[in-house]
Amino acid sequence: MKLVLDTNVVLELLHWQDPRSAPIAAALAAGRARCFTDDACLAELERVLAYPQFALDAAAQQALHARYRALAVRVAAADADADAAELPRCRDADDQKFMELAARCAADLLVTRDKELLRLARRRARPAPFAILVPERAAERLAAPATAGESA
Repeated sequence: MKLVLDTNVVLELLHWQDPRSAPIAAALAAGRARCFTDDACLAELERVLAYPQFALDAAAQQALHARYRALAVRVAAADADADAAELPRCRDADDQKFMELAARCAADLLVTRDKELLRLARRRARPAPFAILVPERAAERLAAPATAGESA
């Protein structure tokens, strides 16, 4: 399953090690899922890791960033992304990059806790071509195929 993780979910996985996101980490480690990123999302993560509230020195910031780069498949940015015009627009322009990345890599899930992105999941007029879910719901989706595959 292809995933795009927003910055907060990356922090849940790698910085806070939030148990609610642990099934996603397990699916990534087992190869049942792959996550994708690009330069814009990596730049945001790098910027956020430097926030004082995380109390990470430069070495810790670099280490966490490197862990994510090793975990995620990096995709190139598109010059003129025709699919972006078909996507619903997020009210927060900073979050639109996750929508565009998810479309560009044909993600199954955009995993987020961002209220604006989650609001787009409820749009009926112009839905996204992928599910937009909180980590707990994404974990449920990741568990379902593994259970079905075990009987084979």
